[in-house]
Amino acid sequence: MRNMIDWSSCPAVERWPDRVSGVWVFAGTRVPVAALFENLESGATASEFVDWFPGVTLKQVQSVLDQAAKSATAKKQ
Repeated sequence: MRNMIDWSSCPAVERWPDRVSGVWVFAGTRVPVAALFENLESGATASEFVDWFPGVTLKQVQSVLDQAAKSATAKKQ
């Protein structure tokens, strides 16, 4: 089973049931967090992602990556 990331403690993202089907998006945008990982997996850099998705900042990207890394290294309780 895939380990799910708890985005609720990441200030760079938000989720609203009536926006973008309720998926986690970068705060203040309609850009899904999943788009970052899809683009990185395809070889894009964080700077390119920010250029391609206006409204998303490098600080937000770093915060999302930090949250994902923290989640990946967290021990199961």
